[in-house]
Amino acid sequence: MRPHSLRAQLLVWLLVPLAAFVAFNSWVAYNNAIDMATVVHDRMLLGSARIIAEQVHYEDETLQVMVPPAALELFQSDSHDSVYYRISGPNHGLLAGSDDLPIAPKVSSTEEATFFDTVFRGEPVRVVAFSQPVFAAPEHGPVLIEVAQTRRSYQELADQLWEHAVQQQLLILAAMVVLLWIGMRRGMAPVMQLRNTVQQREPDTLEPLGLAAVPYEITPLVDAINDYVRRLEAHMAAHKRFIVNASHQLRTPLTVLNTQVDYGLRSTGLKDKDAALAAIKRGVLHGAKLVNQLLMLSTAEVHAGPPYDDVDLVATVKNVLEDLALLAQKKSIDLGFDFEEDVILVRGKLSMLDELVSNLVDNALRYTPAGGIVTVSAERLPADGRIVLRVEDNGPGIPQNEYEHVFERFYRLHTDNAEGSGLGLAIVREIAAACDAEITLSAPAGHRGLVVTVMLSSH
Repeated sequence: MRPHSLRAQLLVWLLVPLAAFVAFNSWVAYNNAIDMATVVHDRMLLGSARIIAEQVHYEDETLQVMVPPAALELFQSDSHDSVYYRISGPNHGLLAGSDDLPIAPKVSSTEEATFFDTVFRGEPVRVVAFSQPVFAAPEHGPVLIEVAQTRRSYQELADQLWEHAVQQQLLILAAMVVLLWIGMRRGMAPVMQLRNTVQQREPDTLEPLGLAAVPYEITPLVDAINDYVRRLEAHMAAHKRFIVNASHQLRTPLTVLNTQVDYGLRSTGLKDKDAALAAIKRGVLHGAKLVNQLLMLSTAEVHAGPPYDDVDLVATVKNVLEDLALLAQKKSIDLGFDFEEDVILVRGKLSMLDELVSNLVDNALRYTPAGGIVTVSAERLPADGRIVLRVEDNGPGIPQNEYEHVFERFYRLHTDNAEGSGLGLAIVREIAAACDAEITLSAPAGHRGLVVTVMLSSH
């Protein structure tokens, strides 16, 4: 399906009411033409009746009437209309003209005209009835003069007036179409310029579009495009960082795996092969964990910010502790959870908060020596209702001057002998930022170790 033309739709929505207005105006013009033709026709009829009335007089005690040619010459036209007249005396006696011409249904008072339409000899006619007193003998009463004309010239005059008005309306409509088309082309020019600007961009260009020459109505669209460009840039940057980090971190494990495989292939003893396979398994597990951490780091970067969900922090911590209970048991570490409420809802994203807690507890278990203590606690601050999540251990801790560095990617302490990639706390910080949370490090009171505090927004 071809896309709809915005210019064509605008033109249609503008022309439809304009065409309706022209149609209505044409109907009004037709009625006006009928009224104008009627006025002209009636004046001609009345003028003819007055000319005839002026020729009525008494002579030798009788009414005499003569119809002058000028009275009928008024109706000369190319329409070949028929003209009829009837002159009646005071007693409605016929003095001249057509006796069968209908008499006006209601005769007006003296020297006033009455107009009416009727059918005479099979044709529609317009009739004027004019009552004229005889000034030489007013006591004998008025004379009634009727003049009728067929309606051919009347209809032609009305048609000509209407056609002239319609032609003007159509010319105005045509001019409006041209002007609207020109106006829309000029009005759509910024949109077309915006299209050309986007089309001429290089594929790797992610700069926001400028708003200087953009009309007000298109500004929301440009803002939406710029917002998408910003999100796309962040998404692509995260992917690039993931590729760089993955290539950098996986190169060494893959090289070690290749060496271990070569060693296993060259070994002839079963014990040496088993040792090589065990080393390969540890390397594969380490690589898989590294890939998962890189993916989570990339996900936290891309999906930072709202929308947030209501996550039960207590249930999340319990699930994480159940998954890591075996690791704590192997190292004889006392792993506990201290919480004040059975359900604590926080604003965040379930998968990310689960990963945040998992990384914090896993780091604490790995760096805490055998027989140590790791405690997770959650409480609500009475002042502002925020939720405080703490993970405390009695391990070697972190020097205070290293607090900021340990959040850097792949950063490891010089005294760090535990297995790891240096991504745990970096992931925790990215997830905290994605969930609009704050994370801080501190030393526990009264003993060595580390306390990781995460400040979360409550429901």
